[in-house]
Amino acid sequence: MERRRVAALLSALSFVVVSAACNRNAPAESRTDTAVDAKGTADVQQRNDEISRLDQRVGEIEREYTEKSQKVASGARTATAGLKEEVKEDVANVRQAVSDLRSTTPENWWDRHEHAIAQTTEDIEADVRRLAGSLAPAPAPTGTTGEGVSTAPFTSRRDAFVERLKARVEAMEDALDKIDARGARETEIEDTRARVKKLSDDLGRLRSAEADDWWDVTKARVTEYLDRVEASVKRLDDDKSE
Repeated sequence: MERRRVAALLSALSFVVVSAACNRNAPAESRTDTAVDAKGTADVQQRNDEISRLDQRVGEIEREYTEKSQKVASGARTATAGLKEEVKEDVANVRQAVSDLRSTTPENWWDRHEHAIAQTTEDIEADVRRLAGSLAPAPAPTGTTGEGVSTAPFTSRRDAFVERLKARVEAMEDALDKIDARGARETEIEDTRARVKKLSDDLGRLRSAEADDWWDVTKARVTEYLDRVEASVKRLDDDKSE
């Protein structure tokens, strides 16, 4: 009888020891999974908060645009030459740009970013062509200098894209340098030159972007677009009526 009680006690102790060992191992894995899930949730919440702040900015831009447009329509102010239609289009597009952030993912961000930058390049080229009278075709890129184009899937596509657009930027710079203008036309040329420089700077930063930078790169592009539209809206009624 005594031997059975001892055996039962030893069996119970063995179960406790094994259970304790299992419990020591399980929480380590559980804590890791929980930490990963918590970080993912926090990242999503941070992105949603940032999108909400951009949405608020869009609302403010739209309200200011409406007020200034009403002043222009009433004749109290005159829209800055060449700016009215451009601002109207930008204000219509900027909310969609922010809305698209909600469906941007690590899988689709580059396609969207590439399309947006390419569209910006085409818009600037159209202005350069109008101001210069013509625009020579950009030379075919010969690849990156020094280290060459990476063979990694993302970086090779990124580098090729940057090289193509850098060649077009150089063609635009050459065309603007050949223009001799004064007065309002000179101001417009300088504004366009600033946009070309901004595009060149953006491409320079993009060259070092990694796939994991997808949110920061995308958010920066949309935020800078808001900045530009906001500045244009503020200038909408710069000219007073006579």
